[in-house]
Amino acid sequence: MRRASALVMAASVLSSALALADERDVWMFAQWAGDHQTRPFREMLVNARLYGVVPIHQLLRSASDWKLCRASPFAVPPVSNWPAVRSTLSLLQALGDQKVLGPFEVVSAYRDPGLNRCAAGAVGSAHTRAFAVDVLLPAWADPNPLCRFWQQHGQAWNMGLGRYPSGRIHIDTAGYRTWGGDGSAGSSFCSKPR
Repeated sequence: MRRASALVMAASVLSSALALADERDVWMFAQWAGDHQTRPFREMLVNARLYGVVPIHQLLRSASDWKLCRASPFAVPPVSNWPAVRSTLSLLQALGDQKVLGPFEVVSAYRDPGLNRCAAGAVGSAHTRAFAVDVLLPAWADPNPLCRFWQQHGQAWNMGLGRYPSGRIHIDTAGYRTWGGDGSAGSSFCSKPR
């Protein structure tokens, strides 16, 4: 009984820690999706057995600066990007299966080029031309297993891995590269193996 109570409490704490990361919740998504066609995208995910790797309301979040840029809070990637969506979600699934990536929240995924410019995204960003996700981990989570995975398997996955000073982590399958650090002078999040 105590153990079940402790598990419920731990899940509640984790849920509340992640729930406040982004205001674009399930209700807001349902309001948006009522006016937007998401069914073909959802069917593609189901057929690829990738539906649920990331909650759909997170998977379709556009840039975090959507309000500032007067853009939509959510966006369905163009059909031409769907192979990259499957590739990136397969990577996220593998990271979860191998216990490399624990609980996380996707706060930004596909961005149309105009929103990407407004949000100060990189020119040619994987968020616009392929499919990338920016994730937040709980404060207690260690991001170093991601770096070790990238060093050992990143080239085979064509994995891009970056860390922003805010602590967000960028993951894509649009090219084997890494960047960023923890914000301290001279820090590097990940380096290529020798």
